[in-house]
Order: sequence, then structure tokens, then C-alpha cells
Amino acid sequence: MTSHHPNPGRREFLKHGGFAAAVLTAATAAAQDEKPGTGHHQHGQHNAAQAPPAMPPTVEHRHDHVEAVYDGFSRYVPSRGNDPDSDYYIGKLVPGFRKAEDGPAPFEAPDLDKLPFTLKDGVKEFHLVPQSVQREFLPGQMMNVWGFNGSMPGPTIEINQGDRVRIVVTNELPEETTVHWHGFELPVQYDGSHTMTQNPIKPGETFVYEFDVHEHGTFWYHTHVAMQETHGMVGWMIVHPAKPIGPPVDRDFGLLFQNFAIKPNQTINNSWSMDWNWHTINGRSGPYSTPLVVKHGERVRVRLMNFSPIQHHPVHLHGHTFWVTGHEGARMPKSAWVPRNTELVAVAQASNFEFIANNPGDWMFHCHMTHHMMNHMVNHVGPTIRDFEDVDQYLTNLESRPSVPLQRTDPKFDVPGYPQGMKHGSMSPEFMKAIWGRREFMGMRSTVAMSLMGLMTCLRVLPEDLYHKVMETDEPIEKGAVFQAIVNRFGNPADYKQAPMNMMHGR
Repeated sequence: MTSHHPNPGRREFLKHGGFAAAVLTAATAAAQDEKPGTGHHQHGQHNAAQAPPAMPPTVEHRHDHVEAVYDGFSRYVPSRGNDPDSDYYIGKLVPGFRKAEDGPAPFEAPDLDKLPFTLKDGVKEFHLVPQSVQREFLPGQMMNVWGFNGSMPGPTIEINQGDRVRIVVTNELPEETTVHWHGFELPVQYDGSHTMTQNPIKPGETFVYEFDVHEHGTFWYHTHVAMQETHGMVGWMIVHPAKPIGPPVDRDFGLLFQNFAIKPNQTINNSWSMDWNWHTINGRSGPYSTPLVVKHGERVRVRLMNFSPIQHHPVHLHGHTFWVTGHEGARMPKSAWVPRNTELVAVAQASNFEFIANNPGDWMFHCHMTHHMMNHMVNHVGPTIRDFEDVDQYLTNLESRPSVPLQRTDPKFDVPGYPQGMKHGSMSPEFMKAIWGRREFMGMRSTVAMSLMGLMTCLRVLPEDLYHKVMETDEPIEKGAVFQAIVNRFGNPADYKQAPMNMMHGR
């Protein structure tokens, strides 16, 4: 194991520095003393062109059981590695900081709860209740959908390979239903296929599903009545392997994509629609989706599941290259892993992404279908051709509309296709308080809420001290302060401009 030497410049930064000017001063001073090169795994001879990436001057590797650099790939610097055939190319088998003996990292689906269980004679017993629920897609935007146990999507069931489970389902819907355990190889009578393998569970009745779990991987449960599926009835079911499978990950996230058709003057989803205007991740639309926050250098897994009615999702992660390590069927052999930055996830499929978070910053993580990168999308009549207007002008008086100028003197209209900018309503103080009231958002640029819409969320890769300040303290953090600190340490602060003050929301 390569020895790692403390970085005195970084220590002084942490001791005396703040979030802005002190960061740059410390980074510059450390850079003068820092000598490039850290430990690396030996896989053949390296020439000068293959020298291992230098450690950033404000980063100190303090984990003796793992390396900072493996065969030219750095867990702290965007890099590829020396050889595409190497086990460590683009971080393929680079382990996280978590030790294998510590067991699997707990699964986390932001904005969703986990379903508790009781152990009865060696069986894990869960109680699941299909019911009509309200879900707040955006602050103040309550929608009527169907789910489980008061939530849409339903709460996560997290178990281990080898468990025997008993799920007691009590139907509180006004119509019959069943629950299907998507992907599980179980006795046919418990498959949950509506009328094909069991009699439907009538309103007010209970049915008990019980089976042994020999699989491990990414699964889910859902109603097997088609229109009920479209109305939101799904939930995660994650099975951890009985034997640890490397390389260990430090974070294990789940993102569940859905589409809904809810007209502007309605709150009820039209499950028979062929067009969709609301898009949610774990039941919330951006910017209300909670960001994924990780530490610089960690190995991260994201399980992404598409439960949209008819639309696929090309999912793109900014700033990183990930390995596709598995799907809803099972984990793939390592020889079949594929490096991607965009993965197409079809309806009723899941893909598992794994990567080393070696590029600090706030990175978009989103569906690349343009109509999925916005909220409440409807056909616009008028506002798209009127400059300096927003939807609020129309909502104040539904009986009349602002006049349309007959003469278009603005030369921008001479450009075919203009305008393409979408109009939107204002974000009220109450709305922005709900967005910025979460620790996961603190320190981001003040205009970030204008960037995240629909099937868009954020991966935040934070140095350890900034992660601690954001996620492990109650300290207030100014908008933009963490982003500025990352630019100062890892970017070019002379070329960075803060977000315009007149666009700051939710102060």
C-alpha cells in the first residue's frame, strides 16, 4: 500500500479558510509546495505520458486501505487511466472508501420512506396498503394519485438475499387490485397477475403474499391493473446480496421516473392519456427533487427505474462517466459492463450506474428528452410570442388576456423559429422556502431552481469539509458559497461570475 503524505496547505485552509477568498489563497499556496504524484497500482511500465494524475493541492487522501490512483485513474481528478483493458479504466473496479466487511451501503431513495417490518418466526412481515393519496409534485402543487401507505411511489421494501418475506396487502382502494413482485422468481400463486394467478383483492379485503427470496438486485412492486399502474402504484424492492460483491460502493441511490397527464386546471391524473405533461423523480418534479449529495472520491451506485406509462428516458449525467453494471434482471458480469454518460432506460426497466465521484461540483442528472426537462408542459397560446410577460399575467384575470401587439418591431422576430424560450410563472417566497429549506440544496448557485425542472435532479460532489458543513451541521450557508469554494479550489475563479443578484430567490 502506498503511503500518503498530509498536505500542509490544505490543513491551513481548513483551519483558517472560509468559502471564498481564503479558498483561493490556500489553494495557490499549497500548489507551490505540492509535488505531483500519488500511489498507483502497478500494471506494467509507465512512461512520462502516463504519469499518474497529480493530487489537487487542497485534497488529502487519508484512507490507508484504498489507493488514490489506480493504474492512471485518480479518484480525485477526472481521468481515464492508462489502458482500456485495465480493471481500473475509468474507475471500473476502483473500490469505494467503505470496507467490504461493513456490509452493503444502505439504499436511499430521496423523498421516499422505507417500509418497516416485524420479524415473526424468522419471517420478515410487511404491511402494504394500496390507497388513494395526495402527492406534492412541487411546493403547493398537490396532485391526486394512487399509491401505497400514504405515498406515491410507495415506501421502499429493503431486504436481503435469503430472507423469507410475508407481505400483508389490505386494499383501501374503491376497486379491486393485486400486487405483482416485478422480477421475482416465486411460487406462481403469489405472482400477483390480476385474475391470471389469483382472485383480485376486493376493496376492504386482505391478501397475504409469502415467499423466499433467492435473488439479489434491483426490483420493485406494483399493481397489476394497467390503469392503476399509470395512476402511480409502484414502489422499490431492493435485495442486498448475501455475499458481498465488489467493488464496495459508498452510496446506493434509487431514482424512480414517472409521467402523468394532469391538465392545468386539474389535480387528477388522466391515466388513459397518450400525452404527459408532469414528470417526477421519486414522486417530485425538479427543482423539488432532492439532490444526491456525495463526498469527493466516493464510489456511487445509482439505480434508475422507469415506470412511465409509454415513454423511454435517455438519462444523462454531467461531469462523470459511469459504468452500467446491471439491469432489473441481475447484476451483469464485469466483462459485460459498459462505460456511458447517457443510458436509455425503457419502460419497466432499470439500469444500475456505478462511478467514482472524482469531479467536484453540482452536476445535472436528467432525462435528455426535451419535453421531460420542464414542468406542467402544455401548448402555449400567445405568451411565447410576447416578450417580458409571464404566465402570472394571464392567471390574474382568466376572463381577459393582455393585448397582442400587431406590429412586431423587435428584430429578433426576423430569425425563423424565434422565440423558443418557455414562459413560466413566478416562484413565490413560499415555493422557494420549500426548495432552499433542505440541507441538500444549501450553497448552490442562487439560480439553480430555474435550471432543474421535470425529470432533472442534481449530483453534488463535495470535498469532505464542505460535505460536513452542508450535510452534518446546522450552520447557515449563503447561496452560491459552496459552488464558489469549489470553483476556487478546482476551477478558474478569475473566469467565474456569480449568479445575478436580481435573480436570487427564496432569501
